[in-house]
This record gives sequence, structure tokens and C-alpha cells, in this order.
Amino acid sequence: MDAVIVADSPLSIDELLDVAHGAGVELSRAATISIRNSRAVVDKALKKGRPVYGLNTGLGHMSNVRLPDEDLLSIQEMMLAGHAGGFGRSLPTTIVRAAMMVRVNGMARGGSGVSPAAVDVLVAMLNLRVHPVVPEFGSVGTGDLSQLAHVAMVAIGKGHAEYEDEIMDGAVALRRAGITPLTMAPKDGLSLMSANGVSIGHGAIVVRRATEVAEIADVAAALSLESIGGNPSIAHPFVAASKPVAGQGEASRHILTLLEGSYLLDSDGPASIQDALSFRVVPQVHGAAREFLALARSCVETELNSRSDNPLVFEAAGTMIHNGNFHPIMMALAFDALRPALAHIGQLSERRMSHLWDALFSGSDGAPDGPPVEVLGLSLRYSAAQLFAELKQLASPATLDCPPLDIGVEDHATSAPLSVSKTELALDLLEAILAIELLMARDLLHIRQPGRRLGEGTGAALEVIDRALGQLPASRSAADAHAALRQIPRRSLFDRPHDQRVSEVTG
Repeated sequence: MDAVIVADSPLSIDELLDVAHGAGVELSRAATISIRNSRAVVDKALKKGRPVYGLNTGLGHMSNVRLPDEDLLSIQEMMLAGHAGGFGRSLPTTIVRAAMMVRVNGMARGGSGVSPAAVDVLVAMLNLRVHPVVPEFGSVGTGDLSQLAHVAMVAIGKGHAEYEDEIMDGAVALRRAGITPLTMAPKDGLSLMSANGVSIGHGAIVVRRATEVAEIADVAAALSLESIGGNPSIAHPFVAASKPVAGQGEASRHILTLLEGSYLLDSDGPASIQDALSFRVVPQVHGAAREFLALARSCVETELNSRSDNPLVFEAAGTMIHNGNFHPIMMALAFDALRPALAHIGQLSERRMSHLWDALFSGSDGAPDGPPVEVLGLSLRYSAAQLFAELKQLASPATLDCPPLDIGVEDHATSAPLSVSKTELALDLLEAILAIELLMARDLLHIRQPGRRLGEGTGAALEVIDRALGQLPASRSAADAHAALRQIPRRSLFDRPHDQRVSEVTG
């Protein structure tokens, strides 16, 4: 994996995620110059001696307390230690790396006034895979102060880090990796921790995952449509063009691609005039989720490439400006809006299962015809109902729940980390629901539609599912089948091979 270059151009979510998954980092000459020019403004402010927040004053409710010049160096570590109060499970390495990369990129935009040495240490830690142990809890979304303080503590040789698959003292990890601990300059303490690296980095990871889950939802809906012999006109291009919502058009095109070659599209296809709304409005609901997902993606990209420090270095004017750019309210609200859209996808899926259930028991005697057959999805139907009930609860907003802090000075918060983490949990539940629908559609196809010609995309997905289930023992349970589907790489369910031919359901 090539190193990601931090330049003066915007960093993409894909580049951020490359670093999160192990790619190295290089600072371009433009980034280095920007960091140095920004620092020069800070050094100038120090010489003037005027009060500047976090440079020569206290933090929070002590922002008007002028600190003695002789204490400005020693106070830096105290700032970090005083904020490194997070707790809980350690964040996954991917989130930690993403958070570090967000902070490096933010510093490279200029505006932070951090010392070049501080950026160099973070880059070295990323490249040599020294990963700070960062706790799950500690941020209310007005800068991930506590969690980034844990990162900064390792940079100065304190705290704890994972290195070569072992947890150790930060100083030991740096020494083994050959990294000299950072000696902080005035303002470095604040610059290292006053940002939303965890929220933004985690948000990027969730956006990528949500994009894939949205496409799996299309697969589940299309396979269910084939299993009941439904009407594919829901995805007709003219329908999509008649309501120019970009997400709806994307969902319609994907569903038609999945169904290409299906018996549903034959001139003498199914006689169903129109189906239940849980089938009929799939493009609209899946499309709406794509629209809110696009908003979340845009907000993550904006935060990733913004100058969000307080105080903010205004290089052109040689001044520092106190501001609230550290407040990622737009991003937090975007994830709050995405969760109800995901819940609607789950609601459609869960309600389609009722129609699959009815179709499975539509034989003359009220049960599937023929000898007993394995119905792995059928036995999970009630579990799907419970999952949806939980998914619905996650649709409530996270951004309005934080109380005032720090003697009323910090009397508003975004709860961005909570909004993002709730969205990730919603995706877990939605994936679990969709896996049950896929199993139920498979049950129905094998029982009621054996030999039917499926679409190239849906047929390929069914083959992937059958292959995963075929690797389980004969004594497999429905829970085993569900777990096996959850282990399938997401993209394999909706990426049809170029040489994929029309598939038929085998009895």
C-alpha cells in the first residue's frame, strides 16, 4: 500500500481509510511550509505577550487567567494529563490510526500553530505503527479532548501504546520503534488534543461501511422480489427519472443491474400488478438513505479538511482568532439524520419477511409442499422482529443530550462521538436483519421457485450464500447460518463477477 501524501489539497476519505488500515504517511513540502508558517505566528504572539487562549492562558473556565511565561513549557504536560481522563474499552486500531491522521491533516492545513516536531512525531508513530491505547469514553463532541490527550501522552513518552502486538508503556513503545519523544513547545498541548480526530476518523469508517450496507439492502430486496415473483417495474428508469432524487436513481439502477437476465424481466413474467409497499417503495426508501449518507460523507470530508483549532492562526494577517470551529455540529446532525433512514430500510426488510413467510406457507395444506426441507431463515423470523425493535430505538437523536460542563462555560455540545457510534451500532443491527431476509428469500427460492432463472447479480449473491452455508456441518443451526452470512465480505454480495452467467436456483 503506497504512502498517503499530506499536501495542500484536500485529503479524501479513501486516503484517510488507507492510513487507518496501515498505509504510511508523508508530509509534502507544501504541508511542511504551512505548519512552519503557522508556528511562526504563534512564536510572534508569544513575544508580544498578549493573552491568547491555551498559549499563555488557562483552559476552559480559566481562559482569562494569564499564565507566567516561565511556566508555559511545564504546563503543557499538565494540560494533557489533566484531560486524559477517558475510560472504557480501547478503541480499535483502525479508529486510533484514523484519529491520528485526521489530526496530522488538520495541522497541515495551517491554523493550529503546532510545532513541526509535534507533527513529525505523530507521522513517525503512524509509519512505525506505535498505536496509543485510547479509551472509548471521554468526548462530548466539542473536540475529542480526552481521547486525543491519550494519543498525545504517548507522543511525549507517557501513557500506553500497542507496538508489535503488545501493550506497553508509551516510552517503551517509542524507544523500541526508534522514535524520540516529543518535547512540547507552548500551545502544543492544546493543539494536539483540541480537535475531533476520533469523531471524524470513526465517521469516515462508518460512512464506508454504510455505503456497502446500502448495496446489500438492494440485494436483499431484489432477491426477495424474485422469490415471491414480484413486479420489477418499481425500478423502471422512467419511474426514477420522474422523481429526480439522485439516491433513488442510484438504488433503481443497482436493483435493475442485479435483476439483469431474471425471469422477472421476461415479457411473460410474473402476473403481479403491484406488490405490498415494502416491495414497491424500495427505491424511494433506499434512495433516501443514500441521500442522507451522501450528506454524512460530505460533512466528514469537510471536517477532515477544515481548520478547526481554537485559537485559529490567521497566517495572512499574522494573528490568532478565538472561535468555535472545533464544534462539528453539522457532522453530528448528519449522522443523527442517517439513523432513521437506516431504520426505514430495516423496517421494509422486516415487513417483507412477513410476505416471504406467507409465501412459504402458501401450499394447499398450509405448509411447504413435498418432504421436509431445511428452512434456515424461517426460524429466524422472530429474531428479526426483535432486531428491528432495537434498530428503531437507535433512531433517536444523540445531539441534544449533553448537559452544561465546566462551570457553564461549555454549555453546548454536539455529542458527535455518540452520534457516530450509534450509527455504527445501527448498521450492525441492519446487517443482521438483512442477513435474515437473505436466508428467508433463499428458503423460498429453493422451495417455491426451483429452477427459476435469477438475475445475474442476485444469482451471484445466492451462489455466495450457498457456498458459505455449504461450508457448515450438516448439523448446522439457523444461528450458524446467520453467523456465516455475517462473515461474508460485504462486497462479495453485490459485486457481480464480469464472467458471471445467468444463474438458476437449484433444488
